[in-house]
Amino acid sequence: MLCDICGKNEATVHLTEIVNDKVTKLHLCEVCAKEKGSEMEEHFGLSDLLAGLADLGPGIESEVSEKIKCPVCGFTYHDFKKVGRLGCGECYEFFKKQLAPLLKRIHGADRHIGKVPLTVGKTVLDTKTIQEMKLRMEKAIQFEEFEEAARLRDQIKELEKKDKNSSSKL
Repeated sequence: MLCDICGKNEATVHLTEIVNDKVTKLHLCEVCAKEKGSEMEEHFGLSDLLAGLADLGPGIESEVSEKIKCPVCGFTYHDFKKVGRLGCGECYEFFKKQLAPLLKRIHGADRHIGKVPLTVGKTVLDTKTIQEMKLRMEKAIQFEEFEEAARLRDQIKELEKKDKNSSSKL
């Protein structure tokens, strides 16, 4: 899909706004999105959305918004609500107590529950399987079941080869 503004570049930013059952879609390339950044923020109101979601009540908000500042960048929670972004990476930790309810409202949970790359789980599984197979191979050797031991040895080599190939791709 091409950019709605320049019509030349591939659209990588896709915005959809629904107001009173009227849908407005805007597809922009990265260059046009940067040029229209402030205009889009006014139109789509990210900071207004976050401010509405972060409304914690008058007592808490005034205390947090005006008095507490991030020790690294000096950003206040009020600044976050106004701009829609935090000042630095330390703000996440510093405003953790205030951000937790907001993140829970946005994401539906207070912990990230997402997908894990397939290679992560597979590597652990393969390593555990290899260890178990080595133990079985040692027992087979003890009981002089050499054909079984040889079969296990070949399977172990195959798994180790796969494990080595998958870790080299990372």
